[in-house]
Amino acid sequence: MPVRSTTLDNGMTVITHSMPSLESASVGVWAKAGSRCETEQEHGISHLLEHMAFKGTETRSSRQIAEEIETVGGDVNAATSVENTGYFSRILKEDVGLAADILSDILQNSLFSAEELQREKHVIVQEIGASHDAPDDYVYDLFQGAAYQDQPIGRSILGTVESVESFTPEAIRAYMERTYVGDSMVMAAAGNVNHDQLVDIAAKKFDGLKATGAPDPVEANYVGGDIRLQRDHEQAHVLIGVEGRAYHSDGFYASQILASILGGGMSSRLFQEVREKRGLCYSIYSFHWAFADSGIFGVSAATGDDDLAELIPVVLDELKNATLNITEDEVVRVRNQIRAGLLMSLERPSSRAGQLARQQLLWGRPIPLEETVERINNIDAGRVMEVAEQLFNGAKPVVAGIGPMSNLAEYDRIESQLKF
Repeated sequence: MPVRSTTLDNGMTVITHSMPSLESASVGVWAKAGSRCETEQEHGISHLLEHMAFKGTETRSSRQIAEEIETVGGDVNAATSVENTGYFSRILKEDVGLAADILSDILQNSLFSAEELQREKHVIVQEIGASHDAPDDYVYDLFQGAAYQDQPIGRSILGTVESVESFTPEAIRAYMERTYVGDSMVMAAAGNVNHDQLVDIAAKKFDGLKATGAPDPVEANYVGGDIRLQRDHEQAHVLIGVEGRAYHSDGFYASQILASILGGGMSSRLFQEVREKRGLCYSIYSFHWAFADSGIFGVSAATGDDDLAELIPVVLDELKNATLNITEDEVVRVRNQIRAGLLMSLERPSSRAGQLARQQLLWGRPIPLEETVERINNIDAGRVMEVAEQLFNGAKPVVAGIGPMSNLAEYDRIESQLKF
């Protein structure tokens, strides 16, 4: 069995996918502690913690952390999302123990010194400013905030200048103690890695980890709404969406297929109709974001103000058409794309390790590829159209835009066009 899983006494799960033909491995630790786990006063603390974890421990300075892993030709990084945070390293097979040691060190023995914290706050404040200066990025924060108004899941991962400036070392420690507990954490590795050895390392390095006690995140409540920032840009960046499906919903895979059919590539319906046939924008695509208990289906486009008036009705017409005339050929094409993507991800240890960790955090077990492919293959055109009808017809939309907004249709008009 190339994939093995062991749950330690402290509740942490260790999962490995052995690829003995490789000379390298990717190993990481993921915690079920993303931005939606934050209180209002902690907005942005998950992301700040991700930064601060590398700023020095009881036995290593921030420079030593970087030098130790880079001396053996590896690298170490981290990423924060809405529902989890991951810390991961790519190394040669003989250095898996070193990577696991560094990861355990930064997650249990970080100092969070006031001096380092002040410096990193400044870095993140600059990151927030850069994000707000990039309308193609910032519009997504507005979009999610309008979809889930006044909820942790709707707040930006970066936080605000005010919230970031308010954090203290004590606040970071309190957040970490509350959320980084054994049964909410996974050590995952893929590549040339020995499962039993990694289990032994994890058991020793995380022996002091509290086993349980992380609170459940606030339940998501999709609201929908409208937010527009009038700015003097050449392009209008617009997102239109509806409530999607959660990972655990039986409509999840059909929603993923629908998103690809509508706007998943150059052969997609939106690309062909909006760009190739009408020339209304340079790029357009659709997406489906799934969370543990909710989701958003959206369409993203950027175009000049003059073309907005024509573009939006065309997009909404394509959503309606998706409830009526999806073909089996389209579904088969997308199923093949998804299958290819899954198989390709198996060839990249870093992608595979992250995939295993997220599956464990979401479903409580790694999902075999064959099981995923079977679920996808069971979806036909009729099921996709059924889900499209459920998603789009009579939906409460979410609309977000940045740039010249004078020709973007009023919210009520967009909502009325979603009543077929």
